[in-house]
Amino acid sequence: MISMQNALRQTKYLVLLASIMFNFGCNHAGNSSIGGSEGDSPQGLSIEYIRQTAGTSIVDRNPEFAWELPASAGSQSAYQILVASDKESIAKNKGDRWDTGKVSSNESINVSYEGQPLVSGQTYYWKVKIWNGDGEETPFSDYQSFKVGDINDFITSANVFQVDSIKPQAFEQMGEDSYFIDFGKAAFGTLVFNYQTDRAETLTIHIGEQLIDGRINRDPQRTIRHQEVQVEVSPDQSQYLLEIRPDKRNTKPRAVHLPDSIPVIMPFRYVEIEGVKGTLNAADFTQLFYHGYWENEASSFSSSDTLLNAIWELCKYSIKATTFAGLYVDGDRERIPYEADAYLNQLSHYTTDREYAIARQTIEYFMENPTWPTEWQLHVALMFHADYMYTGNTELIEKYYDELKHKTLMELRREDGLISSENATPEFMKKLGFTNPKDKLKDIVDWPPAQKDTGWQLATAEGERDGFVLTPINTVVNCFYYRNLVIMAEFATVLNKNEEAAELNQLAIQVKQTINEKLFDASNGVYTDGEDTNHASLHSNMLALAFDIVPKDNTQSVVDFIKTRGMACSVYGSQYLLDALYKAKEWKYAQQLMTATHDRSWYNMIKIGSTITLEAWDMKYKPNADWNHAWGAAPANIIPRQLWGIQPKTPGYGMATIKPQLGALTSSSITVPTIRGAIKADYQLQSDGSKRYTIEIPANMRGEFDLAGQTFSNMMLNGENVNGNQNVFELPSGKHSLKVY
Repeated sequence: MISMQNALRQTKYLVLLASIMFNFGCNHAGNSSIGGSEGDSPQGLSIEYIRQTAGTSIVDRNPEFAWELPASAGSQSAYQILVASDKESIAKNKGDRWDTGKVSSNESINVSYEGQPLVSGQTYYWKVKIWNGDGEETPFSDYQSFKVGDINDFITSANVFQVDSIKPQAFEQMGEDSYFIDFGKAAFGTLVFNYQTDRAETLTIHIGEQLIDGRINRDPQRTIRHQEVQVEVSPDQSQYLLEIRPDKRNTKPRAVHLPDSIPVIMPFRYVEIEGVKGTLNAADFTQLFYHGYWENEASSFSSSDTLLNAIWELCKYSIKATTFAGLYVDGDRERIPYEADAYLNQLSHYTTDREYAIARQTIEYFMENPTWPTEWQLHVALMFHADYMYTGNTELIEKYYDELKHKTLMELRREDGLISSENATPEFMKKLGFTNPKDKLKDIVDWPPAQKDTGWQLATAEGERDGFVLTPINTVVNCFYYRNLVIMAEFATVLNKNEEAAELNQLAIQVKQTINEKLFDASNGVYTDGEDTNHASLHSNMLALAFDIVPKDNTQSVVDFIKTRGMACSVYGSQYLLDALYKAKEWKYAQQLMTATHDRSWYNMIKIGSTITLEAWDMKYKPNADWNHAWGAAPANIIPRQLWGIQPKTPGYGMATIKPQLGALTSSSITVPTIRGAIKADYQLQSDGSKRYTIEIPANMRGEFDLAGQTFSNMMLNGENVNGNQNVFELPSGKHSLKVY
């Protein structure tokens, strides 16, 4: 007979499940449709960068409002915001908490609340209308509600969790009393199922990520997931939620712990049920997929290369699937945020959905929870900069500027400007946020390191470091350091710290010069791994190229060397390798690497059966790799940012750059989310050899279309001939066609 304790747990979680599913439905219900006419009024309202605010708590007492203009508006000359304390007031277009009146401004993002004080626990309602560039007034938007939470240590607000109900893609009876289920993709979740019985009995349920000989691998390698669960069933219960056991490693104190409203979850795709006494149907089973707020239609990509399309889908889904913790974590093995993982995750999240809250929460987390690799500290400024460029918001920079300077490691520099982690003292480690006096920085370069350092039986003795020779003055570390100085000089300028900006710019110039004087081997035209070694690795050269350290005269020799190394870096390193190649206009080689079919490729991840990117190219390159690691999803941002070249040129996407390097593709279409609306683009290579681009720029944004140095005899923009020597075109909002031939 089913135990009372088990029955109570089941009842508790099934009630929670019903609540979660109800809230999920509310989140997707959108804003109430009082006031406004779709297509004529502002759309896409957000508060603190959160699009659907039901279930969230806004912690900022002066939150930022944003909206998308209707396409018909083109531009904005003024706006009016109303904030009310009840639905009746907002329905009557009365802002009893804040009525801005008509404000002459083109700003449609980062508009900070300046009304009467907001009270914790209270729900408010807001709407907005705009005047277009011709001074014509729109109707008010639909309203959006938001609840004010308690003040905490963060200035950023967390987004909600969602649950997708996934039905089986395949359902098969294996034997007289056993069944096999494939849900199509791995997901962080659990299983809910219906089962009728006339007596108490026990089902054995296996869930897992990997198949072997067509069945779940019940003894998978290291952190590939499988679990066997015994489920007691009885006549007085018909619905069950699988009680997955917590994993000892990913529930340690440093791990990110999920809310009590979420049951224990783990990544799985497959299910096997044994001990069945009756007949089961596919409709009886549902995979509950937990993830952060996600709008799948926010991004898209397709092209004439079917493999590239499959890689995009793999990587995009990987970003969605790994948002389950509310912060960017390393996957399921530890569920700990790591700075480098998080930065790659952030870039790909920005290009696959219009979601900024998780990144902003993770940035604040790192200010008090650092991890040990030297270069990981140097990724924090990169995260701040990406947030600044994609949102245009400066709050995080203002709050953490002084602490962030420590994370550049500039205090470890010697007279010539270069830094060494060996100079870090216990006092300095405290400045970085470390609390254990025994904590030390350690240069990582790439992961995993050499076989001699890990004790693992790796496929290659050098690991993923391409034979990198570690020295106290490390080229990889100093390349990241240089990029940090450039970023901090920009931040100092933003904060009107002009003297500091000048000092930081001068230090950046010095570091760049010293790298090129002391770490560049002029006889071979390559960067060595550091002082006191002649060894040159892929990593030293790709990072120097990616961060604009390589002088123009040395670019070709560095590129030539990089192209001799293949994919001699990890999935993490591939981000910087591909960034470097596209920066050097080596689109052909970059695309070859992205669509390679050897075992150091994204194709290999698909081939071996994973539906989320791996922590490593293959298990032989990292024996304890997991199958759910977002840092392996670089193409999710490389395709939009580099292959199509769509990036913010100015903070907050006031101006966008579109710089396509489409390589051998004969056609491609893409949708890239931005805070101001989606940029859409299409490319077709015609039979006569001409190239046709269609570019759609959202309202209140300008675009800069750059042919990346390509020259053509004739060009037509929107049906009119343009100067054949011109290869950069400014595009106002709206739809544009360009023909080059």
